[in-house]
Amino acid sequence: MLSPPKGRFNSRRSERRIFLCPPDRIGITFPFDESTIRRLKTIPGYRWHSEKSFWSFPRTREALEKLLAAFRMDWRKLDREVADAFGLIKPVQEKGHQIPPSRLQVSGDLETFRRELRIRNYSPKTIKAYSSCLRAFFGFFPCRAPRSLSEQDIRRYLLHQLEVEELSSSTVNQIFNALRFLYIELYKQPFRIGSIPRPKNEKKLPAVLDKEEVRKILESIDNLKHKTIVMLIYSAGLRVGEAVRVRVEDIDSRRKLIHLRGAKGKKDRYTLLSDVALEQLREYYREYQPTGFLFEGAEGRRHMAERSVQNVFERAVKAAGLHKRVTVHSLRHSFATHLLESGTDLRYIQELLGHSSSKTTEIYTHVSRRTLGNIVSPLDTLPKAK
Repeated sequence: MLSPPKGRFNSRRSERRIFLCPPDRIGITFPFDESTIRRLKTIPGYRWHSEKSFWSFPRTREALEKLLAAFRMDWRKLDREVADAFGLIKPVQEKGHQIPPSRLQVSGDLETFRRELRIRNYSPKTIKAYSSCLRAFFGFFPCRAPRSLSEQDIRRYLLHQLEVEELSSSTVNQIFNALRFLYIELYKQPFRIGSIPRPKNEKKLPAVLDKEEVRKILESIDNLKHKTIVMLIYSAGLRVGEAVRVRVEDIDSRRKLIHLRGAKGKKDRYTLLSDVALEQLREYYREYQPTGFLFEGAEGRRHMAERSVQNVFERAVKAAGLHKRVTVHSLRHSFATHLLESGTDLRYIQELLGHSSSKTTEIYTHVSRRTLGNIVSPLDTLPKAK
């Protein structure tokens, strides 16, 4: 009969542990969690042993990889007995620790990957996001070198992210882009991932606030600095990352323009500076006297943190008594929609937002009251009862 190691209490509240089950199974105990159980049931050959309260799986590398991925565990947390059984402990030394040769390669590949992205002038955000994607990918196959993985392995990983981790198609597409760069640009393996289809993105409409809701949000903010940056984001259609990086010299009060430097896609552009926002900025400047970045961060930081602005907005929405699911980026969507409703040409809105394609800007036609509000429902045209 299969049983967990003696001397361990294996109730549903036991600690998480992976162990060997004679003759040919892997056992695991963990605190009861429904989402974890759902992930485990995607691993072929699983069994639940009610008499001892533990799960077991076939003793294969594929099953072990999936177990580690399901628990987001590093192979170094495995018992020595399990690591030895799968050949993970090799006589390779690095800083006094024994590690598999494949891990050495992964570490080097990840650093080479980052350097290559920097050389090609990718943004720090993209480098961070892609590196995070690769670390998760390497962790899913802890016993194998990435160069040896087949197209089927990569398909299985992407499917796991969609069906088990339930990541959005846009996030999985980001993983796809990171893997494509790794295999094609770094490993020079053009056919390894080229034939894998991308998941289709969902057709989601942006969340938009009406003008009265924007007014309530602004009125609910008492702090002068916080109110000024939120007002600037709405009045100019800024991304939060653009707003915190605006410098004092980027405000052109004579021409009523804001110069955005090195925005998304490494592009410069100009956008509107409203009269109301300009008066607010003058009051803010007299109070804070910024010298470099317009919105300087606390405790000597270069500029205000993006997360700080997001927190300010979340508190303001709550204080305004709004129940819409909106973020600070919804102010940018609202800016574009309100311009469209006031009759501004879509091409000008595209320029102000910094969109490369007009198709990106056209999404606002689907939420504009100017286009939807003038359509009369057939219910309203039914003859009235006599």
